[in-house]
Amino acid sequence: MKPASFDYVRPGTLEEALQTLAGHPEAPNVKVLAGGQSLVPLLSMRLAAPAALVDINDLPGLDHVVATADGVRIGALARHAQVLRDPEVARVQPLVPLALANVAHATIRNRGTTVGSLVHADAAAEMPMVLRLLDGSLDAVGPGGRRTIPAADLYVGPLESSVRHDEIAVEAFFPALPGDSGVAFEEIARRHGDYAMCGVAAVVAVEGDRVVSAKAGYLSVSDLPAVVDLTEALDGKISDASLARAADAALAVLEPETDIHATADYRAHLARVLTARVLTAAHDDARARVEARA
Repeated sequence: MKPASFDYVRPGTLEEALQTLAGHPEAPNVKVLAGGQSLVPLLSMRLAAPAALVDINDLPGLDHVVATADGVRIGALARHAQVLRDPEVARVQPLVPLALANVAHATIRNRGTTVGSLVHADAAAEMPMVLRLLDGSLDAVGPGGRRTIPAADLYVGPLESSVRHDEIAVEAFFPALPGDSGVAFEEIARRHGDYAMCGVAAVVAVEGDRVVSAKAGYLSVSDLPAVVDLTEALDGKISDASLARAADAALAVLEPETDIHATADYRAHLARVLTARVLTAAHDDARARVEARA
């Protein structure tokens, strides 16, 4: 199919882009285009029919990837592939490239943007869940200036973020991994590059032999990216019994759903299996990082 007709604007400055968003006769029904790897298919299938597209690819200063001691900042025009191959990102927050390596195919990662994926707010996508798990944030600029949206406040419904229609998301922030922590990520899809039937990431902090903090994030399980604190369930250790308790605790919060890809029961089974795997792997990663620093 072909998209429905729309106006196309390619501004050269952020100010011009914001004016277009606010000043278009059908302003609430105007979409921002960056990588387009989610939006363009929706247009082609006529699942979205905006009155206008504001293409921000000519805007200066939005393609940065900066890793510091505090964390990783990713501009709105930075492509998945650019972030994935940055060694400083892997050093500062290794969960970001672990998840990005599972985003679709190389061709899509070469064009798609990390910030665009966050704003698209698909609970089956990797990066919205990672942002929530890491307690990151998104910066958006609008008529009232720049504001920072905590990840916990970013996702308000299926495919719906709290970025306003007259705002442009300009930067995402992923906090650095603490020195006593480790991460892991795993997802299961029918074919490589397909949307996952279930995906789980974990961040585990240790103190000696004891687990002092453990959180897991889930994708393709609920309507929104889900994060569950499993510290209490693990009770300080990784064992068959504690991992089973953690899986039970996660499923008590999650609401697996049935769709064309998997049944709710199968998703629950995958969530249980992957929870145990990634908690174990994140624990091992944390121990290895602590030992390497000793």
